[in-house]
Amino acid sequence: MKIYSGETWTLEELQEQVADAGRRSLVVPAADSKKAVLETFGEVLNFPEHYGVNLDALNDSLHDFADSITDNGNPPVTVLWQVAAPFRSDRSFGVICEILQDAERYAGKDLAVTAVML
Repeated sequence: MKIYSGETWTLEELQEQVADAGRRSLVVPAADSKKAVLETFGEVLNFPEHYGVNLDALNDSLHDFADSITDNGNPPVTVLWQVAAPFRSDRSFGVICEILQDAERYAGKDLAVTAVML
């Protein structure tokens, strides 16, 4: 997982880099609570209706999402996660980062995650 400062890089610049690399980008907008972050991931990545909006469900759904990229022959995806400053002090921030890194390892080159610190 790459981490960029929103003060140094604009979202548009990062999306351009992703496109230049032949990848699709999906933007996960900033949210300021664990529940809101989990809900936002579910909405942007189109998790199934039964998505449980908890850390275990995020982990499972990210693996399913990674499988869908490979199975459908879609171009690789870079998730651009905008991280609100207040959320970085939440205990779940580190856990979510670990889950995202695990999903990247699982997916190989098909999934990359970039956190944009706002």
